[in-house]
Amino acid sequence: MGLWARLTRVFRASTGAALDRIENPELVLQQTIRDMRDRVPELNNSVAQVMATERLLAKNSENLEKQVVDLDSKIKASVKMGRDDIATAYIGQLQQAQLDLERTSAQLENAALASKQALKARDNYVLNMKKRSAEAMQLISASKQARLQEQLAQTMETFNIGDDASTFNEMREKIDRRVAAAEAKLQLGSQSVDTQMQDIEREAMDIQLQDKLLEYKQQMGLLGSGSNTSDKQIGAGAGAKDEDVLDQVIVNESSEANRSN
Repeated sequence: MGLWARLTRVFRASTGAALDRIENPELVLQQTIRDMRDRVPELNNSVAQVMATERLLAKNSENLEKQVVDLDSKIKASVKMGRDDIATAYIGQLQQAQLDLERTSAQLENAALASKQALKARDNYVLNMKKRSAEAMQLISASKQARLQEQLAQTMETFNIGDDASTFNEMREKIDRRVAAAEAKLQLGSQSVDTQMQDIEREAMDIQLQDKLLEYKQQMGLLGSGSNTSDKQIGAGAGAKDEDVLDQVIVNESSEANRSN
């Protein structure tokens, strides 16, 4: 194989491959439908011309038939009048008219047949066009569906559940770390010196309130003679808890009751 033939083959192969890549079946089918529809007016025009020829020949045939009848009447009138010369002239015209009538009749038959064939061809073309258009629309729908399926397949190929799962696990781990750090900070805050001091201050306030309650009871004579002892114990144990203070008050009241008995 020669060098030029090989280059030609490579060029044709490359061109064909490029056309295959850029060729859109949907656009090609739509353009084909438009081309077929554009030919319908041309076909109608051609059929109209054939039918016009048929009608013109039919009109000419009708005129020739009238002319033959008219010439025949004139010939007969000329013979009756003894004008053979005029009759002879009319006979010549009659023969020519008859020849024209025969030729026109033959042409008329051919024109009528051509009109029928043209109409049939036009009808067949329109029927075929409708059939091809419906088929093209189905192919276009199939092409669109295939394109959507290809896009879905590409999307599914790029979709990896493992990647998303690892992302969720990573985010969950980060959130868990943040929650743990926040809980640790809260625990440290609750165990800080300031918090402990606040607890001590609250406890001291409770003790002061209990002391004030005992003072009111002593003033009202509810504690009896053992109130001095209890006051000393309360004063000595000012740092004791509220439960110890209440227990001491109960003991003092019990002792006073026994003495009274």
